[in-house]
Amino acid sequence: MSARRSRRQFIAAAAAAGATIPLAGLGPLSGLAGCAQAAPAKGPAGRADPPSPRATVPKRVLGKTGVEVSILGVGGYHLGAVPNPDEAIRIVHEAIDAGITFFDNAWEYHDGKSEEILGRALDGGYRDRVFLMTKVCTHGRGADVAMQQLEQSLQRLKTDHLDLWQIHECIYDNDPDLAFRPGGVFEALVAAKKQGKTRFVGFTGHKDPSIHLRMLALAAGNDFHFDTVQMPLNCFDGNFRSFERAVLPEAVRRGIAPIGMKSLTGAGDPVRKGVVTVEEALGYAMSVPGVATTVSGIDSVDILRQNLAIARGFEPLSTDAMQALRMRVAGVSGDGRLEWYKSTVHYDAKVGRDQHGYPPEEQLPL
Repeated sequence: MSARRSRRQFIAAAAAAGATIPLAGLGPLSGLAGCAQAAPAKGPAGRADPPSPRATVPKRVLGKTGVEVSILGVGGYHLGAVPNPDEAIRIVHEAIDAGITFFDNAWEYHDGKSEEILGRALDGGYRDRVFLMTKVCTHGRGADVAMQQLEQSLQRLKTDHLDLWQIHECIYDNDPDLAFRPGGVFEALVAAKKQGKTRFVGFTGHKDPSIHLRMLALAAGNDFHFDTVQMPLNCFDGNFRSFERAVLPEAVRRGIAPIGMKSLTGAGDPVRKGVVTVEEALGYAMSVPGVATTVSGIDSVDILRQNLAIARGFEPLSTDAMQALRMRVAGVSGDGRLEWYKSTVHYDAKVGRDQHGYPPEEQLPL
């Protein structure tokens, strides 16, 4: 069992045990005209009906790359969590046919299973219809390990090149220095672009905005340009270690495309607790100024269709509506209790923990 899987079980167990979030003082949100409010219709078998093929998912330009991508992306981790790989492939195909073009993944997700599933799904003509991203998972190791992982990822994904290759989980204070040291992973990014094995490069992380800012500073100091940066962007972030406030403006200033993730804080706990609806949370994330796409964990056709109903014909929320939602949830988000990935290990990859000498998550007290 992976650390990522166990932390999801941890969260589920906490919810089942009756953990609650105080909602006193949280008033209604106004100005959400841009968000779909109704749940997707259910067919005779209880499954959400397919969205109308006439509507499509809007696209935005990915920073200075000039490439347009769908405003909603499919997260690779959740594809590997689908019990039946054929069902995961069905999700991918329906997403592409509905207009989603951005697909996320990582070398380490489910020990390569996520990449293998996506590779199977993209085989047979689908590859040319998507913007394919995966992540290198060196976690402090050098460019030689990174290039080995790149070849493995390309083989699993059944392609000769990526559209985007990102450094995964820059979440430890020394990660930026390890990435940019001589022989570090950034040299692999340079080599991969020169070899035509990736079109663009970036990095990701969920722990602390200061680490992202350090990555950007070191990139500038090494005359290196990231094309993208992936970070948590949601309605709770603005009240605790905010990536939206600290990192987003700097990324936009440098012409780096922001990619949003954790719109539902990784496991959907705020939705289960009734703090926000899916429409509100996803609507806010896709409305963040400058964000190119929002990666969403989708592990069923119903979830896909739910998210498509929100994304199709989407109109960004107004500045006032976004501020109203931030204020509404401020009382339950200022201490980070809804964003565990910023202050706990429950969202940290096992490979990264191993490389930094930390014990496995399952050995830690709850």
